[in-house]
Amino acid sequence: MKVSTDKMLAEVDGHIGWMTFNNPEKRNALSHEMRAAALEILDAFEKDERVRVVILRGAGDHAFISGADINQFDKGEKGEEQRRQQSNISDELRQRYDHYSKPIIAMIHGYCLGGGLLTAMAVDIRIASDDAQFGIPAGRLGVAYPMYGLRKLIDLVGPAKAKEIMFSAGRFGAAEALRIGLVNQVVPRAELENSVRKLAANICENAPLSMRAAKVVIDELMKDESARDIAACEAVAAACMTSEDFKEGRRAFAEKRKPVFTGK
Repeated sequence: MKVSTDKMLAEVDGHIGWMTFNNPEKRNALSHEMRAAALEILDAFEKDERVRVVILRGAGDHAFISGADINQFDKGEKGEEQRRQQSNISDELRQRYDHYSKPIIAMIHGYCLGGGLLTAMAVDIRIASDDAQFGIPAGRLGVAYPMYGLRKLIDLVGPAKAKEIMFSAGRFGAAEALRIGLVNQVVPRAELENSVRKLAANICENAPLSMRAAKVVIDELMKDESARDIAACEAVAAACMTSEDFKEGRRAFAEKRKPVFTGK
């Protein structure tokens, strides 16, 4: 597929959609143009019935995403209207991750800092290599980390650890990230892609509507009780019970074979 910048790459391999942050000369620092292109890719993958899982990765050997492109922080170079458009794109991308209908995995190696960590926290599962480095250097840049990102951080590691990460503005390794619950798994660098592919393949074998239901309900349960969309939870559960995949699952169980799901 064609996207608006060569700094983002998209590929469909079987049931997996790969989205690659392709800015290795800047350790995949995230620009506004890359965010806009990420929206294009995510939209295309969501509409593509072949794609059941999306994997995010960084190009090159040094980083998943090293943060936002700080060269674009200089507000004196841009007009107010352009800054507003860029802010809108960032907000739209965050909402896209939040409401995405398919599972998303972040495959993390090297630097995962600032806006890169925000991207990783926005998705469903984080698998890191043992050389990964994490941190939020907002305090060293004189900027405020977005409320959305802090909410995600607190949900994963708790308020006390979130404050330590923010106040120190330092870096920590993959073992610590695993210990505090920031990532799901840590694997040797040489095994990272194979481990992520294996997990993605396992997800792809399961019923897509069941994956969707689990994602919707878990995300709703993370909200305050008064803000939960109970109707949405009931709707995804009902969609599973009336699906062809539910019939296929029962047939396969009775016939003692592996089910073949279609997402319908």
